[in-house]
Amino acid sequence: MLASVRSLRRLSSLSSLAPGSLRRVLLHRPPPPPPRPPLSPLQTLARGLLPRLAVRPGPRRFSTASCSSTLFRVGECIAPVSTAIPESERGEGEDEGEGEGEGEDEGGGEADAAAAVVARHDTDAYAAVELALDSVVKVFTVSSSPNYFLPWQNKAQRESMGSGFVIPGRRIVTNAHVVADHTFVLVRKHGSPTKYKAEVQAVGHECDLALLTVDSEEFWDGMNSLDLGDIPFLQEAVAVVGYPQGGDNISVTKGVVSRVEPTQYAHGATQLMAIQIDAAINPGNSGGPAIMGDKVAGVAFQNLSGAENIGYIIPVPVIKRFISGVEESGKYSGFCTLGISCQATENIQLRECFGMRSDLTGVLVSRINPLSDAHRVLKKDDILLEFDGVAIANDGTVPFRNRERITFDHLVSMKKPGETAVLKVLRDGKEHELNVSVRPVSTCNVTYTF
Repeated sequence: MLASVRSLRRLSSLSSLAPGSLRRVLLHRPPPPPPRPPLSPLQTLARGLLPRLAVRPGPRRFSTASCSSTLFRVGECIAPVSTAIPESERGEGEDEGEGEGEGEDEGGGEADAAAAVVARHDTDAYAAVELALDSVVKVFTVSSSPNYFLPWQNKAQRESMGSGFVIPGRRIVTNAHVVADHTFVLVRKHGSPTKYKAEVQAVGHECDLALLTVDSEEFWDGMNSLDLGDIPFLQEAVAVVGYPQGGDNISVTKGVVSRVEPTQYAHGATQLMAIQIDAAINPGNSGGPAIMGDKVAGVAFQNLSGAENIGYIIPVPVIKRFISGVEESGKYSGFCTLGISCQATENIQLRECFGMRSDLTGVLVSRINPLSDAHRVLKKDDILLEFDGVAIANDGTVPFRNRERITFDHLVSMKKPGETAVLKVLRDGKEHELNVSVRPVSTCNVTYTF
């Protein structure tokens, strides 16, 4: 083929020659190349199955996208067996071989220390998960939801499953949506084939939490309780333990903390603090604990549909607030609110209109619920400057931990029903300190707008 092309090129260049010259060119073609030696059976098989491997190898390429795809592309992801470190990046000790131990002695101490830290961390995490295995239970719920089109009857019964964990006082914490509209509830501990009847002690739909109790003494044999910890910092590792879909046995997934801020709770349609993690949270994980160290960092309850590796857990302050309310009143008491709607004051003209100085920050009260106690104290177009001595920024946030900020309604939701909050407001260019009693959101429906 190549010889024919060369002959045609010579013909085009010699088109002006005489016919005798042209005849001599055609009669004196270059000799054909020698035939290639026949391929061995192994090479023939390799060329037929893996055409990319049969050609001369070029520069190696490592593509994580190809390796992670469903269709594994051998030609791009598999390289000949050798080190992936370029020759220029290797140390002197690696070039010279293992004969000299000086380089090994220098880096050996640091490598051993790092390995010891990793081993100790893995051991602690393994011990924490082992402790959780004797505390996490699988919750079986039979529920019958009300039929709003036919109010005189309920919908057909349906079965659902979730997770839960034991806390001190022989109580089980789970999600409210796991036991919502329940007819009866059963629990099963890890490694046991027996299901035990459980009673729902309290349900908090807005915080998506519920407390269960089990009367059977046999159930509590060998069960351990988990202690509640604190809010984890960003990038701290957590392990989510539960019974997600895809199997019947217990499951453990690990991840890190990605974000801490108030989030919309899907079940109760309320705005409370939540922790975003990248550990897998699937249907069935609801109610399971997120373990950090040897304590509970939160309760898995929802994920973000349409996104990857975005799950949410209920933080410990919300859990403690729910449990303390049940212990004090014997039932769920709810989370408090001021009963106002607020608007950010980041616009300079808006701040000048309401007489805010450059050193003042706050939010504009745009609406007040007439059923709230704030309706008797606050007025529309007041500028809320501080809440219990904490300055509120123009975007409605307050300081939280190390260089983090959250909306100030978290401070309101953590107060107990009937408690008094001290508000500092700017009204008609003058600052005032007012006392307002906060009540649960169930009797005072309101939203914050930021």
